[in-house]
Amino acid sequence: MKVAYWPGCVSRGFTPELHGSMDKVAPLLDLELVELDRASCCGAGVIAEHNQELADTLNARTFALAQQVEGAELMMNICSTCQGAQTECQERLDANAEYRAHVNETLGEDGLTYEKGLTNKNLLWLLVEEIGLEELRSRVKRPLTDLRVGPFYGCYIVRPTDRLGIDEAKPRDTYLGQVIEALGGTVVDYAGAYKCCGFPIITMNKEVSLRQAGRHLGDAVAAAADCLVTPCPLCHLNLDLQQPLAERMVGSELRMPVLHLPQLLGLALGLEPQELGMQRHVVKPTSVIDWSTSVVGGVNGG
Repeated sequence: MKVAYWPGCVSRGFTPELHGSMDKVAPLLDLELVELDRASCCGAGVIAEHNQELADTLNARTFALAQQVEGAELMMNICSTCQGAQTECQERLDANAEYRAHVNETLGEDGLTYEKGLTNKNLLWLLVEEIGLEELRSRVKRPLTDLRVGPFYGCYIVRPTDRLGIDEAKPRDTYLGQVIEALGGTVVDYAGAYKCCGFPIITMNKEVSLRQAGRHLGDAVAAAADCLVTPCPLCHLNLDLQQPLAERMVGSELRMPVLHLPQLLGLALGLEPQELGMQRHVVKPTSVIDWSTSVVGGVNGG
């Protein structure tokens, strides 16, 4: 399957292990990624708050670039924050022909035009809706047996449900759990799975942000999770990079590994932790998970 691939800003900057692991996983899923390397930031929580038209124009430009990829069946992203921001933008553009034409006037200076109707899906949605759980299950080489995984959805991929197309036919707010099970893991229910990680307010109120992260991580620890997995690199930053500070804020040791979705996929598809960049994590998954009984028996490194 050929897709126009938007990795987002964070995966190419703060979390290169996410971008790298996606590149490793793609061929194992028969995904041909055509990277939109000229695309701009989606503007979530930064540009959009100050200039909505600018954010919409930047996203429309990304959509137009995706529509130029010959043979691509859809546009795919690996950042749920991008998914949320781009879906909101696309809703405005598709609903208002006059506004879309206005934005396209600006894009025309670069020889681009956005045509209504692009399909843009986060990797999580693509796994379930395009590849399918049975096909995914059939490709597993190393079942995640005995690995207790807490799904962390974050905000932008589950709210608002109407805009994101979440309904009985497409229960996208359950997909992370379904994928964990398809990979052979055990889904851990805990209080923070659908809550905000705290990242959006970290520059305004760091203490509250870290307390949010610490509370969710603590809930996962209390539920005996081995690790968390998230489709959002910004959630990963607050839950992993900031975890030592969150521990101080909540006054308890957490030591909870947080995996990117492509990393969890990669483990089940037969890749090694070091190939997936897990040595870059603040909380090293291979130092916390008992790899002799879970996932990668006898693995060293990371």
